[in-house]
Amino acid sequence: MNRTQSLVSAFGAGIVALSTLSGVAQTAPAPAPAAAAPAAVAPQAIPAKIALIAFEQAVVATNEGQRSVLEVQKKYEPKKAQIDTQSGEVESLKKQLQAAPATMTDEDRQSRLRTIDTKEKQLNRDAEDATNAYNTDLQEALSKVAQKVSVTMRDYCQKNGYTLLLDVGGQQSNVLWANQGTDVSQAVVQAYNTTSGVAAPAPSAPSATATPRPRATTPAARPAAK
Repeated sequence: MNRTQSLVSAFGAGIVALSTLSGVAQTAPAPAPAAAAPAAVAPQAIPAKIALIAFEQAVVATNEGQRSVLEVQKKYEPKKAQIDTQSGEVESLKKQLQAAPATMTDEDRQSRLRTIDTKEKQLNRDAEDATNAYNTDLQEALSKVAQKVSVTMRDYCQKNGYTLLLDVGGQQSNVLWANQGTDVSQAVVQAYNTTSGVAAPAPSAPSATATPRPRATTPAARPAAK
């Protein structure tokens, strides 16, 4: 299984060109004394107000994020059914071989083993290809949602006076403990649902024969620093 990669932000730098004037008239009067430079203003500390967010989980929790996941899952239902059929066929051949009489010739047994091996390898290739394609489509769909959620996230923090926002959704988070009141994940989800106007998807009844679906990591698209 291939892993999804994080998005990389690019920063640009500007160059300011300076120009000088030359040529001073010989009869020009002496310049007036320069005004005294204003006294430097000492920087003032701003009270810190820190917020936490599980960004990737918040993206999936939005109504639009859930809808995107369901759309991708629906797209791959035919492929999932095909793989389930292939898997059932391989398991059936294995059971038939196990139940074969002891009088089966070695040649017949080896032939069946080769057939099972061929079909099992094909099943593994098809399942891996389908999982990779599923994860790619899911990441692309959620990446578009993440870009819009990041704008809502930034606006929410600015309006509520937060000076620092930390993402605690990843496995590498350095936050060991925090007051639950500092977690703004649900508040950002609600704010985005309100602005997006996307209704919550209708709950679907679980299938009795459903199998676990491939998992994809949500791309962590975040706003550029200002």
